[in-house]
Amino acid sequence: MLKFQNVAIRRGPRELISGLDVQIGPGQKIGLTGANGTGKSSLFAMILGELQTDQGDFSYPSKWTVGHVAQETPSGERSALDFVLDGDVEWRDLTNRLQVAEVEQDGHLISELHEKMHVIIGYQAPSRAAQLLYGLGFSGEGQKTPVNQFSGGWRMRLNLAQALMCRSDLLLLDEPTNHLDLDAVIWLEQWLCSYEGTLLLISHEREFLDSVVNRVLHIENGGAKIYGGNYSTFENTRAAQLAGQQALYQKQQRELAHIRSYVDRFRAQATKARQAQSRLKALERMELIAPAHVDSPFEFSLFDPERLPEPLLTITNAEAGYGEVSVLKGLKMTLRPGDRLGLLGANGAGKSTLINILAGLVNKTDGTAEICGYNIESQTRQARASIGIVPQEIAMDVYFTPLQALELQAGYYGVPKKERRSEEILSALGLLDKKNAYVR
Repeated sequence: MLKFQNVAIRRGPRELISGLDVQIGPGQKIGLTGANGTGKSSLFAMILGELQTDQGDFSYPSKWTVGHVAQETPSGERSALDFVLDGDVEWRDLTNRLQVAEVEQDGHLISELHEKMHVIIGYQAPSRAAQLLYGLGFSGEGQKTPVNQFSGGWRMRLNLAQALMCRSDLLLLDEPTNHLDLDAVIWLEQWLCSYEGTLLLISHEREFLDSVVNRVLHIENGGAKIYGGNYSTFENTRAAQLAGQQALYQKQQRELAHIRSYVDRFRAQATKARQAQSRLKALERMELIAPAHVDSPFEFSLFDPERLPEPLLTITNAEAGYGEVSVLKGLKMTLRPGDRLGLLGANGAGKSTLINILAGLVNKTDGTAEICGYNIESQTRQARASIGIVPQEIAMDVYFTPLQALELQAGYYGVPKKERRSEEILSALGLLDKKNAYVR
């Protein structure tokens, strides 16, 4: 059992978590939720021994093995399959000892090690590693490819596969669906559902959490509370609790206003002064109910566009690629106002390339593309002003502060000053205190 007893965690002067008292039993699958910066990743760091508690204690059985995804991207000439096999520490240790024993021709030790390998079902380790890699999108040829030939995203998949290969009793996963396509996410979801150990999972994907977890540990305002059920159950329970708390708060506020009004009216009257004083003391003794708090009070609305031509977007016989590699060929597409399109496909199929074409960041090799009647390549600025994009890579100039960057973008696209909400947006993202700090 994983136990937290009155645990407090600080990062510098800021207290992230205080008074954490939670017990997590074997086999439970916990979704760790809360706004960015509330201490979810710090809790993982504490469990892994990378961060000390500022108060309290936590413990888990000494025989437990803890699995987690390494943050450093791997490198080297070893194959993807061999790298993932490192996750099974027992198998790797026995394999190395067997190699030495065979060189030394130590028959007794060889027999003993083979028996241990049989006990841990170690002979199935290579096929288990191959299944993990296949589930995460690695082809048979890809499993033989040297680690250093993969991109950063694929290397993070290798780290995830290695963590899943670990014979863990406790598995810590922080945003494991990052860098995964839809097929890999679905496979991971199924794998975690069959995982028999204790799972702590941080994710912002509601459906993923719903399918995997059976409890939610929610961190908010320095405290943490555990809820039974999946994420949807948590949301419904918490919404009801917040509604109840808000109703009690409003009722108390009306009561307080009535008492204050009574005291103000009759404090100076001799016949009512004693009653007024009594109510004033009752007011001072009253335990105040806090208003219901929501993690992110930020609300936004999208401005109506000045023009919505029909069609909104047209792509005709578009082709694109990188060097001699063709990624998109003969692409035809038309979108009309109100359309909502999900863009699916395996990694490398051209999803990001298509988005970059529409954003004017990548030129086509053939065909035409228009947004709101503007040719994307010959009328780039007008076309860009008609499309909003959230890029994968950091697109912000590191020599600007967050506030300057937002104001610059708003000015470039002609957003009137009275309609800009730069500080409101930064506040909702937890960046208001860093609005004047340079990114570099």
